[in-house]
Amino acid sequence: MRILNIEPLSKAAFAPFGEVIETEGSDYFMINGGSTRRYHALAEVRTSAPEDRAIVSIFVARALPMPLTIRMLERHPLGSQAFVPLRGNPFLIVVAPPGDAPRPEQVRAFLGNGRQGVNYQRGVWHHPVLALLDNDEFLVIDRSGAGPNCDEHLFGEDEQLLLHRP
Repeated sequence: MRILNIEPLSKAAFAPFGEVIETEGSDYFMINGGSTRRYHALAEVRTSAPEDRAIVSIFVARALPMPLTIRMLERHPLGSQAFVPLRGNPFLIVVAPPGDAPRPEQVRAFLGNGRQGVNYQRGVWHHPVLALLDNDEFLVIDRSGAGPNCDEHLFGEDEQLLLHRP
């Protein structure tokens, strides 16, 4: 079983999968009479049909036991999906490039520092939210609309990956 190496989350490393949502290193402009920095358009919400809507939700996630065997990934073909940690806690991200099915050798793992969020592009394979602490909270921005928007891929036993706690 291949062990996934956990990489620090950076805009450059994550670019094939979507955007990193963070203020560090991002441009801003002043608003509200100079009292507020606006870090504008850090990610783009994408949907597939004009009648789709972008929605905001909060997920409360429990930590999964580590080491974790990665047995599946999911994707959302009809819209992007963003996760922003609300409590400032680090969390894990497991992704693979878009395609008919994720290839185990292309799966990557990242550690978000708790001040970064991610926006998965449409069709990017990813593991469901991976909180490191129980009852961690994430602001989620994704698509609501007609049609199924979640495909799951189960890895064969010989394709499964192992993720250790950072």
